[in-house]
Amino acid sequence: MFSRLMNSYYYGKSGKGDYRKDDLPKNRWQLFWEMLRIRFSGLCRLNLTVFAAWLPAMIVILLLFNAVLSASDIQVLKDEATGVSYSAFIYAAQVDDAGTEIAPASSAAVDGVLQMTFLLLIPCILITGPVQAGLAYVTRNWARDEHAFAWADFRDAVKENWKQGLGISAITSVIPYLMFTCYRFYGQMMNQSVFYMVPQMLTIALGVVWSLGLVFMYPLMVTYKLSFRQLLRNGLMLAVARLPMTVGVRLATLIPLAIAALVMLFTTGWIYAMLGLAIYYIVLGFAFVRFVHASFTNAVFDKYINSRIEGVEINRGLAKEEDDDYVDADEPDDDITVQ
Repeated sequence: MFSRLMNSYYYGKSGKGDYRKDDLPKNRWQLFWEMLRIRFSGLCRLNLTVFAAWLPAMIVILLLFNAVLSASDIQVLKDEATGVSYSAFIYAAQVDDAGTEIAPASSAAVDGVLQMTFLLLIPCILITGPVQAGLAYVTRNWARDEHAFAWADFRDAVKENWKQGLGISAITSVIPYLMFTCYRFYGQMMNQSVFYMVPQMLTIALGVVWSLGLVFMYPLMVTYKLSFRQLLRNGLMLAVARLPMTVGVRLATLIPLAIAALVMLFTTGWIYAMLGLAIYYIVLGFAFVRFVHASFTNAVFDKYINSRIEGVEINRGLAKEEDDDYVDADEPDDDITVQ
C-alpha cells in the first residue's frame, strides 16, 4: 500500500490524462500555488539542508528568551474587563546598596540582554550567506517551474557565490547591533534636544530598507553576473521601485512569527507558541520564505531586467505572457549579464 502511494505521489495516477499546455498556470498567483504544491516535499528536504547553518542563530535566540525568563517572574494576569488570562513578564528594578532604584526594571534587564544577543548574532548570521545563495538558486528555479536538484545544484550555487554571499551576510550581521546601539544612543541624547529623533528614525529607516533589499540581493546574485557594488545597488533600487509589494512580501513571511508573538503576549500558552515556531522553521520555514521571495523576484526581474535583455525568456512557467505594462522608475544597471 505504501509503495502504491509513493508511486502515485511521484508519477501520478494511472488513467489520468497528460499534463497539457492549457493546464499551465495563467498568472503568477496560480504559478506560485502550483509550484508550492509540486515542490512542497522538496522544500522540506531543502530546509533540512540549510537548517544547520541557522542552528547557531536559533540557539542564540533561545538563550535570549531564557535570559528574559531568568530576569523576570512570569505571572498569569487576568483582564477584569474581558476576563481573558495572559502571561506577563515582571522585572525586578535595579537598586543600589541603599535600596534606591537606579534604573527602571525593563530598561536594566532588556538593554543588557539585547546588546549581548546582537553581538552573538554577528558570527551566527555571517555564516548563513553562502547557504542563502544556494537556497536562492534552487528556489528560483522551482518557482518558475524549472528543474533543480535539491542537493547538487544547491552545492554548486554555494561554491559559485560564496564570496558575495559572505559579503551580504557580513553587512546583515552587523546591522541589528548598529541599529540597536544608535537607537539607544540617540534616544538618550533626546533628553538634551528633540532633534535627535531625526537620526534615530533615520537609523530605523536604513535598517528597514536593507531588510527589503535582501529580498532581491540573493536572487540577483544567482541570476546575473554582477559586481558586489552592482549587486547592492540593484537590490536596493529594486526594493524601492517595488516598495509596497516588497513590504507586503516581507510582512507575509513574518505571519508565523506574528502569530507566535500574539499567542505569547495574550495567552498563557507561550511555551507552545515557542515550540510551534521552532518546528515550523526546522521543517519548512527558511526554504518557504526564500521560495516566496523567489516567486516575487522572478516577476520583478522579468519586468525590469529580463524584458530589456535581448534573447532572454520571460514569464517562464506561464501558459502565456502577462499584459504587464512597463512602469517608469529608476532603472537598475544596464551592464548585467544573465547567468
